[in-house]
Amino acid sequence: MRGVIAAGHELTVQAAEVVLREGGNAFDAIVAAHFAACAAEPVLTSLGGGGFLLAKPADEQPLVFDFFVHTPYEKRAPDALDAREVAIDFGPARQTFHIGRGTSATPGVVRGVFEAHRRLCTMPMRELCAPAIRYAREGVRMNALLAYNAGVVHPIYTESPVARAIYGGSGPHARLLEGDIIRQPELAETLEALAIEGDDLFYRGEIAHLIARDCEQGGGLLTRADFERYAVILREPLVTDYRDVTIMTNPLPSSGGILIAFALKLLDGARLGAHPFGSIEHLALLAKVMRATSSARVEALQPDGYLDPRKLLDANYLARYRQQVLGRPRAMRGTTHISIIDGKGNVASMSLSNGEGCGEIVPGTGIMLNNMLGEDDLSPHGLKNWRAGLRMSSMMAPSLVLRPRGDVIATGSGGSNRIRTAILQVLINLVDFDMDVEPAVRSSRIHMEGDKLSLEGGLTIEKVKPLLAAFPEHETWPELNLFFGGAHTVMRAGREFRGAGDPRRGGVARIVA
Repeated sequence: MRGVIAAGHELTVQAAEVVLREGGNAFDAIVAAHFAACAAEPVLTSLGGGGFLLAKPADEQPLVFDFFVHTPYEKRAPDALDAREVAIDFGPARQTFHIGRGTSATPGVVRGVFEAHRRLCTMPMRELCAPAIRYAREGVRMNALLAYNAGVVHPIYTESPVARAIYGGSGPHARLLEGDIIRQPELAETLEALAIEGDDLFYRGEIAHLIARDCEQGGGLLTRADFERYAVILREPLVTDYRDVTIMTNPLPSSGGILIAFALKLLDGARLGAHPFGSIEHLALLAKVMRATSSARVEALQPDGYLDPRKLLDANYLARYRQQVLGRPRAMRGTTHISIIDGKGNVASMSLSNGEGCGEIVPGTGIMLNNMLGEDDLSPHGLKNWRAGLRMSSMMAPSLVLRPRGDVIATGSGGSNRIRTAILQVLINLVDFDMDVEPAVRSSRIHMEGDKLSLEGGLTIEKVKPLLAAFPEHETWPELNLFFGGAHTVMRAGREFRGAGDPRRGGVARIVA
């Protein structure tokens, strides 16, 4: 067996599958899958965004590649910025986002995947980029989920004439529909050039020049110096024990991993698996843990926007929140995830994001930059009050699970604030409810945001009526929904591989023989 892949699109999985069949390792495959996702999942990831790779080479220690976005080193006067609000309709709710060139932080994804390639890969970059180049040039047929996502962000992706030419459909108010073909010829040329010239083209060469010039002339913040100073940060993963398993996840300054660890620590004192899955006891406890985690996040937030780990994982602090949990009476973001395990024991878990995108395509590149400076979740002090020259925090949390008998699981999710609750529930399903990978991913989820409880379709309403009474502010969903994340998950147990693409976000899993 060559390995197992789980990702958010059939073409993303196919790119990784080809690499594994040609003898590449999990890291070769995930680099190819990333580039493919830029062409096949353009609303969810981009060369203009950032992300994280949790890599565990066989018989070696794991390592986190932090290539998330970095705030610019210099600010501009607010009235000189291209920054504007756009309202997005999510169906039952509308949300306002900030877009424009002035909302873009320095992208790290190109440097990140090339750094992973230098350290971990075995195949030439030209071969790894080949599927993505073909997808971008020949076109990708819009599936139902991609068409839905494109429809949601239509006001952003049709802001500028260049973006409208790619994402705007055939008329002035037209939208891309399921079955339409999306072609990105300039992106194909950019990928070809990167495959030949390497990442210095992006950070010190022509692409850096094009982005810096576009920002200077169009009200952006990024300069050549921002690109020249960008570096991947290699970190040790955050390691926490839960029951009899070891969980490795994204460390600080990103917040997703430590909040998952905090929630698991709160659950240490509970016998969650003693209750049936979907029971009132299971869901009520989970909701209270989620609410406590959100409260702890606010309390532990430092002025620089990072979480204080000494406070969050302090025994007394945990005891206080555990007492609250155990003592009481009974919206989509642009993120995608890829998980791969190969036959040699290498494990790769990569999460990627472009925010909602800034709405502008950099001329001559086919690249839409991120809008991370305009993300309330990532820049909580506002568009004008971010600190210069810092790696931004993120909720993304690519994770690995090691079981005592030697099984290894790779998971992660998209979904903004729902990332941590999606991953938490997959982990609980695997560990406390002893589920296999497929049901662990597919089982219905809940999410707690502030005092509002969201319950996904598949949970029996009659059973959860007491829960709804305990949480008067609630929302029920009729079926599985991308709101609750997309936790694409793979597992190796001995010589057997298993995988589950999360159906909420078009997930595809494939075992490669």
